[in-house]
Amino acid sequence: MDLNSLDKINIEGLEVFAKHGVFKEEQFLGQKFVVNATLYTNTRKAGLSDDLTASIDYGMISKKIVEFMQENTFELIETVAEKLAQKLLMETERLEGITLEIQKPWAPVLLSLKNVSVKITRSWHEAYIALGSNMGDKKKYLDEAINSLDNLDYVRVENVSDFIETLPYGGVSQDDFLNGCAAIKTLYTPMELLDCLHRLENEAGRERKIHWGPRTLDLDIIFYDDLVMSTKELIIPHVQMHLRDFVLVPLAQIAPWVRHPIFGTTVAELLEANKKDYIKDKQFI
Repeated sequence: MDLNSLDKINIEGLEVFAKHGVFKEEQFLGQKFVVNATLYTNTRKAGLSDDLTASIDYGMISKKIVEFMQENTFELIETVAEKLAQKLLMETERLEGITLEIQKPWAPVLLSLKNVSVKITRSWHEAYIALGSNMGDKKKYLDEAINSLDNLDYVRVENVSDFIETLPYGGVSQDDFLNGCAAIKTLYTPMELLDCLHRLENEAGRERKIHWGPRTLDLDIIFYDDLVMSTKELIIPHVQMHLRDFVLVPLAQIAPWVRHPIFGTTVAELLEANKKDYIKDKQFI
């Protein structure tokens, strides 16, 4: 999510008396905190219509901040900021991102200082997940995976392609696959999302015995915003997605306009350029 392209609503200097800190006295007696928040959204519709329901009610956000900080107790203001950001993003319509600064002007460090603060920026991210199965009840595995994705704490499934029957990839003799793609919004980082996908695969009985071998469930991150990353555990965009019709065909059904952040070409253009015949009968299921 490109927050620089969005409008901002600022809340500055919100004072809250709450009980956060490492020391028992802080958690018992409490102290003053100061919160600054920048809300990233699109105010165009609200600006043209003069309709509050088309924007974000900063009074309501301020009240939620105060209630959250007073109803909870954490040792670290880092935790306050992280959990508060998650709560506001999950519960606030049209809120795409948030910058939160939690200031602690009375920090007990036995030194003369004006303020201690933690400042974080968190936002929704757009990701595309490829799904595949070629063991047992394939459609059931994919349907259950979509449902499990949508039930993850910080994932919202936005769109799902039809499923297509495809030939095996990689030269291993095995049954045909059923493949699809899902568009999601998530608050997870790429590695956190990968861990979630691996857990769902394991719950479906996935066993990694043969490279490119048969599997009950295969879940891969294809795109994550416009991110380009390469680690031992994860490469984004998926390194071979542009060569695989069983990814491109369902992905083009739900996101033909999305551009590959390295090649600069759209999913639809990648599909047109890739004529490999992995699709069994070219029919959606």
